[in-house]
Amino acid sequence: MRPFRQHKPGGMEAAGGYGTRKAAGVRFDPVAFFTHPRTILRLLSWVFSIVVFSCIVNEGYINIGSERLLCVFNNNADACNYGITVGVACFLCSICFLIVDVYFPSMSNIRDRKRAVLLDLIFSGLASFLWFVGFCFLANQWQATSPDELPLAQGSDAARATITFSFFSILTWAVLTLSALRRYLTGSKTNLFTWQHLDPAPSHARATPYPIPNGATIVTTNPYQAPPFTETLDPQKLTQQRPVAPAF
Repeated sequence: MRPFRQHKPGGMEAAGGYGTRKAAGVRFDPVAFFTHPRTILRLLSWVFSIVVFSCIVNEGYINIGSERLLCVFNNNADACNYGITVGVACFLCSICFLIVDVYFPSMSNIRDRKRAVLLDLIFSGLASFLWFVGFCFLANQWQATSPDELPLAQGSDAARATITFSFFSILTWAVLTLSALRRYLTGSKTNLFTWQHLDPAPSHARATPYPIPNGATIVTTNPYQAPPFTETLDPQKLTQQRPVAPAF
């Protein structure tokens, strides 16, 4: 004999605790996923990071009269190493967060969802800061580079492309940071970490009209909703109960 299960109000039993049962049955929609603004920003950040570190690796080093390779950014190896490190790190993390976004709707644990959003917020903020530092660093070193150090303008196009796409990376990661911050703050107040959609009204619920003073009625399908605290006031009672100021 199956035990009696008590149904909770508001359709919570159908959805499970915090929407865990619904989250487990979510199907992946590639069209909706790749057209989502967050996915587009992640893909742009992924492409920008590829451009940055590939430009430095391919044309960011030159050799002048020796076998030793020199960085085009004022012969400062730290500038090239910084750009490659940040570019590769953001390239790999963009792929990881894209995978997390794919599986995020099907996560049934509220703690896993909260950790995913918090990790996205922390890394996006850190990445935007690192790209800002890299943009300032590379632009300063490129400005200090003399034309004599780059015969025939070797690597100049790659250096300019690196600086340009570093600036673009600041914008994309900053927007991702704001998006993650909004998701985290909203999720701490509502059920964003569990499920985005509202549960439909139960089919067995009947409409319950509530009168209001102006003659209209409010119809609700929630059987657990209390009627509004309204009362029809008689103008004659208001006149009789009005206090009279004492005459002096």
